Amino acid sequence: MSTSSPKKKVTLYFNASVLGETQHEAIRQDRSISWIIQAAWRHAREEVRRLPGYGQTGGDETALTKTQIDSL
Repeated sequence: MSTSSPKKKVTLYFNASVLGETQHEAIRQDRSISWIIQAAWRHAREEVRRLPGYGQTGGDETALTKTQIDSL
């Protein structure tokens, strides 16, 4: 049995085509959009970590720390 972290409401902005694809997939799998986004993140997490600049901060940009990303 897995332990779940406290839920936290966030707002994410997607362009219309990405949102449409996500909604279509949620309906196809009979899941919530939130579940689809979380599953996509879990699937892509390691690939994102391999991107150049992961974990670096610079300029005025806000970067997520490894701990913050792991908690998503």
